[in-house]
Amino acid sequence: MSTLIPPLPPGIGLMAASPNSGPQDGRYQQPAPALQAIVDAPRAPALSLSPRRDLAAMVQTPPLPGIEEVSQPELKLAGLRINPRTCAASRYAYGADLTLLDIASGKESRIRGLPRALRVSDLSWAPDQRHLAFSHVAYKGERGEVQLWLVDIAARRARRLVSQPLSAVLSRGFSWLPDSSGLLLQLRPAGMSKPPAIHPVPTGPVQLDSDAEGAVRQLRTYQDLLRSEDDARLFEHYVTVQLAHTDLQGSVRLLGEPDLFSRVSVAPGGQYLLTQSIMRPYSYLVPVSGFGERIEVRDMHAKLLHTVAMLPLEEGLPPGNDAVSAGVRHVSWRADAPASLLWAEAQDGGDPARHVEHRDVLYLHAAPFHGAPQVLARLAMRYAGIAWGRGDVALLNERWHKTRAVRQWMIAPDHPTLAPELIYEGSYEDRYNSPGAPVLRADASGFPRLVIGPDTTILLDGAGATPEGDRPFIDRLSLTTRKKERLFQSAAPYFENAVAVLNEEGTLLLTTRESPTERPNYYVRDLRLPPEAQLRALTNFPHPTPQLREVQKEQIRYRRNDGVELTATLMLPPGYDAARDGPLPMLMWAYPQEFKSASAASQTTGSPYRFNAVSYWGPAAFLAVGYAVLDNPSFPIIGSGDAEPNDSYLAQLVADAEAAVDEVVRRGVADRRRIAVGGHSYGAFMTANLLAHTRLFRAGIARSGAYNRTLTPFGFQSEERPFWQAAHVYQAMSPFNHADRIKDAMLLIHGEQDSNPGTFPMQSERMFQAIKGLGGTARLVMLPNEAHAYRARESILHMLYETHRWLDKYVKHAE
Repeated sequence: MSTLIPPLPPGIGLMAASPNSGPQDGRYQQPAPALQAIVDAPRAPALSLSPRRDLAAMVQTPPLPGIEEVSQPELKLAGLRINPRTCAASRYAYGADLTLLDIASGKESRIRGLPRALRVSDLSWAPDQRHLAFSHVAYKGERGEVQLWLVDIAARRARRLVSQPLSAVLSRGFSWLPDSSGLLLQLRPAGMSKPPAIHPVPTGPVQLDSDAEGAVRQLRTYQDLLRSEDDARLFEHYVTVQLAHTDLQGSVRLLGEPDLFSRVSVAPGGQYLLTQSIMRPYSYLVPVSGFGERIEVRDMHAKLLHTVAMLPLEEGLPPGNDAVSAGVRHVSWRADAPASLLWAEAQDGGDPARHVEHRDVLYLHAAPFHGAPQVLARLAMRYAGIAWGRGDVALLNERWHKTRAVRQWMIAPDHPTLAPELIYEGSYEDRYNSPGAPVLRADASGFPRLVIGPDTTILLDGAGATPEGDRPFIDRLSLTTRKKERLFQSAAPYFENAVAVLNEEGTLLLTTRESPTERPNYYVRDLRLPPEAQLRALTNFPHPTPQLREVQKEQIRYRRNDGVELTATLMLPPGYDAARDGPLPMLMWAYPQEFKSASAASQTTGSPYRFNAVSYWGPAAFLAVGYAVLDNPSFPIIGSGDAEPNDSYLAQLVADAEAAVDEVVRRGVADRRRIAVGGHSYGAFMTANLLAHTRLFRAGIARSGAYNRTLTPFGFQSEERPFWQAAHVYQAMSPFNHADRIKDAMLLIHGEQDSNPGTFPMQSERMFQAIKGLGGTARLVMLPNEAHAYRARESILHMLYETHRWLDKYVKHAE
């Protein structure tokens, strides 16, 4: 019910490879002051636009949390990570301040009565815009809770609305009623304050069965699964919620009995609830997303009226990236009707290997849910979402991963016998020809709807990819005549992106505007005015790293040996001159991507007019200590036609790297003997492979990676074949199998509590042991209490310290 605009970009325990390789006291280390300044640079706020789009809630992004906060208690149950102190998800981002920004005047106003030590977890505007609800995570000693607060917009005053704490494990715990008269709550049940006792002595073994007659299933490698009946009872304790209603005075009315509700939503007409409840039996093989569910319609007192579906436990899908569940899925309310349910059902049993005329059928079922549901559409590909407008206009999407095909249809929901009209057909890899996404706006009930103008026109918001870089646009498209009118497009020397359309005509925009030396700020652009008078600044965030204002950035293009065009962002330190200073040591940071066509892989990505943001997370931080940086060079892995990309992964990966190295050396900005390569996750996997199969790089930085693909035997990244169908691919692509060929220095960094499927911490531990046992040069750093991405300030600083030290020793000062 709110439009959240993400924050603008800003500008540890230890294991050593040998006694002399680094600090051994097990303490966090501080990087060079130039790197520490980047970590502590001010961070821009996030904006949440009001329904009428004349106000915005500004949520201040705080500094990085300390390791003490990141190390709070954490339960790992059914793929969830739960803070038992707060009965909420344990890893979340929060805001440290909340203000209101008037879009017309640009005036920012304070809100009185906010809690001390504010931690805004979620917020939501009332559909009538008179109030703003937000959750605040409060701590008192060893106890904590998620509180619901309410802001009176006219009075600019906040108060706690209800005394009972929210349950925020599977949801944010609150949502507005469509008439703005109150909120639907998910509370911690009053009688469940103490978790169930854990048996210190096992009562029996864990037992798993497999039926020899069972169908072939993808069993992806998940972490944090249930391991015992004790775990199951603990899981139930923390996901059980009490539904409730509160009015704007804080008067709470409980709705029905506590249950394991995973999702609850109110119908647009405000008379029904759609609930999804987790059912036993549970699984030790899949997370909660695979558990059985009851999907039901209830009245506003939570009385059961209609059962939509009873979905069984599902331990894996059929093979293939286009595989889905066999039964009812994606159940939701139709946004432009008082109470109509929409869902999809696969006609191929969810198995993409089966050949059928229609892959999915969409159904509509209107209240009071008597009789048979109505067929809304039959799709040749998988259902991929719908944008509701009105009874005669909705836009329906379908796509197929195997071919990257996508189609968009215009349908008339109130007239399902009318033939759908094709609006767009193409490849979702083809960025140059992407029409953009329909602009949606919250209606009076708070539900997103198409902005439909005269002659049945809609607005489209697109990235505007071109050979010269991205140029975001807003178009007006007539669904009747198919004619397009370009209302706005970003133009050099700025990168301007429309983050919201402020009026139905599409002539008043909220944008962010930036240049290589100017940080993104918010502007209002009025297209009805002369060009020179259209733009009005709304914010004035200062440069986060003024010491790096003069960083040099260039979007470069070059070719792979097979003619595929590649793109990269070349960044050079302030004041550097290649002719005068000669080549620099370089850090190259990349992430491979799979494509089905060379033409799509060759398309330009990014923009030369984006802000030269220097973040602690990517490679650009090392500009501050004298390195050249090649950021996000294209590493396409192409599988045209029936070919699978990974069948030629290594050859293409090496060709991508050779092309990038040759280009920066040709430009005279890098020394061929002093280049490092690095990446995170799949980029770490890439790094290890490049060190194993080339001598292009003097060192590698591999963060949170996976190196042995036999540990992810049912697929990884976009590879959909299981190990047993493509054993040679899995073996060849696993750098662990070629650790004896790694002759250059490799730094491995990993979060000890990585929960990402496939990138188990063991992957880095075993890779390090292999290199060490084979006499190679490596270092392993395991960051305590960190997951796939790292959050604590101490962890980030130590990561930079280790990386800088590694680069200086093995790259900058290499013999």
